[in-house]
Amino acid sequence: MSDVSDKTDTTGKRMGLGRRELLALGAGFTLGGISPPAAAAIEPWRQPQPETGEPASPPRVAMLVYPKMVLLDLVGPLTVMNLLPAEVHLVWKDKSPVSTDVGLPVTASTTFAECPENLDVLLVPGGISGTVQCMNDLEVITFLSQRGASTKYVTSVCTGSLVLAAAGLLKGYRATSHWAVADLLPLMGARPARGRVVRDRNRITGGGVTAGLDFGLVLAALLKGEEEARRIQLTLEYSPAPPYRNGTPEEAGPERTAEVKRRRRALDEQARVAAEAARDRLGL
Repeated sequence: MSDVSDKTDTTGKRMGLGRRELLALGAGFTLGGISPPAAAAIEPWRQPQPETGEPASPPRVAMLVYPKMVLLDLVGPLTVMNLLPAEVHLVWKDKSPVSTDVGLPVTASTTFAECPENLDVLLVPGGISGTVQCMNDLEVITFLSQRGASTKYVTSVCTGSLVLAAAGLLKGYRATSHWAVADLLPLMGARPARGRVVRDRNRITGGGVTAGLDFGLVLAALLKGEEEARRIQLTLEYSPAPPYRNGTPEEAGPERTAEVKRRRRALDEQARVAAEAARDRLGL
């Protein structure tokens, strides 16, 4: 099984990205926090289906938002889905703003009870202290387990895979996570794999934080074809050239890696306790 998405036929082609689509990059940001573009704003961009000539419905995407999440885990894929475009629902228990790691609040557009059942994508972003809380929250776990059972693609970025695993959605699947906690995945029945993006059947997991853009483009190709994903990548001018080759333990070396692990020790231990509790709950 490859760690990158399989090529799919291009559907819904259009001649180029217009001004409206470029502006969509900022369409999700409001003074009250971040919320997805309204479905009505997507309607004019829907492309005819070749078979019927009727407009094709945009992919329906639900993204979990929760207190203490890492904002970049969400914003990378959200930006790509905005340009696809997709019908995005930011989902939480209620519509009160939730905190993020950078202090910018996020407001859910949809509650668990309101969330559509016929989803194309279910996404869980990461955020280690918030992740631990979600792993221990039966309301969150129940929602994900129920929606994940019927969703076309069950996905995550960074430590969001720990939450999927705690919900029993990664049992028997290859998956990745942030390097510092990827070793916890087997406790909950997942098969750990290294990679920026790992796909196993309809499970797609992204690595730590910045892998969210790579993940978003892989998902875009699955939903609308590789050419559409390439157009989005060009629009975003996504051609990463980091100043240091230091983004993985292998690149950083043992001393720097050990120092980062030391600073994370307390949070990572909380994640281990939550993973062991999930293992017991899942009967593994």
